[in-house]
Amino acid sequence: MPGDNFREHQRDARNDIFMIEWNIQSRAHACQACGQRFADKQPYHTILFEEKAGYERLDVCEACWAAQYSQGATSRKGFISHWQGVFEAPPARPEPIQKENAESLLRKLVGQNDAGHGAACFILAVMLERKRILKVKDQTSRDGRRVFIYEQPKTGDVFAITDPHLRLDQLEVVQRDVAQLLERGLNPPVGAEFAADASIAIRETRQTDQAESGPPVALHEPPAVR
Repeated sequence: MPGDNFREHQRDARNDIFMIEWNIQSRAHACQACGQRFADKQPYHTILFEEKAGYERLDVCEACWAAQYSQGATSRKGFISHWQGVFEAPPARPEPIQKENAESLLRKLVGQNDAGHGAACFILAVMLERKRILKVKDQTSRDGRRVFIYEQPKTGDVFAITDPHLRLDQLEVVQRDVAQLLERGLNPPVGAEFAADASIAIRETRQTDQAESGPPVALHEPPAVR
C-alpha cells in the first residue's frame, strides 16, 4: 500500500536522524593531521564538525593545531565546536566480568540506534553529568532540536544527545523505563542506586521547571560549557 510505504519511509528517516545524533566518537590515539601518537598527559585539540553523514570529530596535536587549524577551523563550513583536552593513556584491560552501570547502559542504548530509547539516553546523560562522569562541552541545534555534546573526560569519547523536551507528565514514565532496562540481567543494587539517583535528578529538574513558563518542559537547562 502507498500509505504503508510512506509511513515506513518516515520511520526510516526518524531512525536515521537518531542514528546520526547518538553516535559515540572516540578520542584518537594519534594526531589525525601528522599521525604522531599522543603521549600520556599530552595536550591536544578537538574540533567537531557537522557533515552530511553526521558529526565528524578531529583530534590534533598542539603543533598541528597552531600550524594548520588555529586560524581557519572555526570558520570552516559545518564547524560546531572546539575544545582542548589532555590525553590519558588507556587503562589496563578490565576483567571480563564487570558490573553494569549507568554509563555502560548509555553506551549500549546508543549503540542500538533505537529512536525509542531517546528519552532514556537523555536522562542517563543528565544523571552522569550530575555525577561528573560526563561533561557538557557544547550545545548545538539540529532540525530544530537542541543537541548536547557530552565528553567522557577519562576516555575522551564524545556523545551527541538530543533533548527530547520531556513534559512533567512523561518524566515518571521514562524513569520507570530506565529502571526496568537496568533490572533486566543486572545486579539489583545497581538498579536501586540508579533509581534513587534518577529520582533525585528528576525531582530537582521538576522544581526548576515549575518556576518556568510554557507547556513543554525541558528536563535540562542549558548547562555551562566546560
